[in-house]
Amino acid sequence: MIYLIVSVVVLAVLGKLAAPFIGRVRRVLLADDDSALAAKHGLVPRTGLVVDSPEPDPRAAAAVAAAAAGDWRPAAAHLAEGGTDWDLRWSRLGPFHDLAVKDDAWLQAWRKEQPENPDAALLHAHALTGVAWEIRSSAFAKDVSAEQFAAFHRVLDDAERASERAAELAPAGDPNPYVVRLAVAMGLGWDNERYRALWAELASRAPHHWAGHARALQYWCEKWHGSHEQMHAFVDASLATAPPVSMLSVFKLEAFVEQFSREGRKDSAYRAAPVQQALEQLLADIAAAPADHHRLPVARSWAAMVLVDSGRAAEALPHFRALGRDVVSPWTSYFRDPVEGFAQARVAAAMATKA
Repeated sequence: MIYLIVSVVVLAVLGKLAAPFIGRVRRVLLADDDSALAAKHGLVPRTGLVVDSPEPDPRAAAAVAAAAAGDWRPAAAHLAEGGTDWDLRWSRLGPFHDLAVKDDAWLQAWRKEQPENPDAALLHAHALTGVAWEIRSSAFAKDVSAEQFAAFHRVLDDAERASERAAELAPAGDPNPYVVRLAVAMGLGWDNERYRALWAELASRAPHHWAGHARALQYWCEKWHGSHEQMHAFVDASLATAPPVSMLSVFKLEAFVEQFSREGRKDSAYRAAPVQQALEQLLADIAAAPADHHRLPVARSWAAMVLVDSGRAAEALPHFRALGRDVVSPWTSYFRDPVEGFAQARVAAAMATKA
């Protein structure tokens, strides 16, 4: 097995938040010699890693393929079977949202034939927010042109109207049109009072909605419309009543990552008692979760990253084994090169494990 010694300065450019654990992981496995590590530790080879694309349900994959070919009916049937697990229903929208952002001809055909279908209306609103954020990009505000901002706001205005229509058509108790509106509110810069009123609409319907919390955390963080104190207060209030199966304990770790990245904290910050307490809570929730829980890959990924960052890398290896090929958040959210960040963390876990 071949290893390469690289400097922290070079490695730091690989990820926005890669520095905390890269300072400790100085020996990085060369990309073309990953197979031995994978075979030894039961990991998927680097060449087999897939970004942000967990293994889909076969019916979902078939429905996406049909939609891409212009047939919306399998998508309609698949989404209609989501029941009243609102977060699961939201997660089912994901691949159809991604497709509609690229090409929504099939969705427009669906909406034309079934103009009052709540799933079609919701997907239309959701896709508009995706288009808007693609226009804006993930760049800092100073790097976004005036023309981009103008187009971004125009499309978000359309998305807001579409989300209002989706809410009118939604089944009783459905919070998902309000999840769409959370993205609109962040992009349009709603003030805190107005945002709290919107959150109350969502929380009254689904107080532990994962995607809603993911979006609200970003609104309340310092880089958007809140502060470290407001962000932590939001997360703590949510966790006070959240059942373990909700997996909302992920968001306390994300709040610390947001805070530490803004403050330029060193890796030692992740060893602090409050972070370790949050990590232990997430690990307990993961252990109690059903094996097929749809948020488990993201929960395991957050646990693995913070285990590595906080000097407990060996404990991360079982989570990397369970993740298999899936490279999801935080790697896709906080690293410029998700595969590189994921692979380096796996190396840290493998090197810390006595095999």
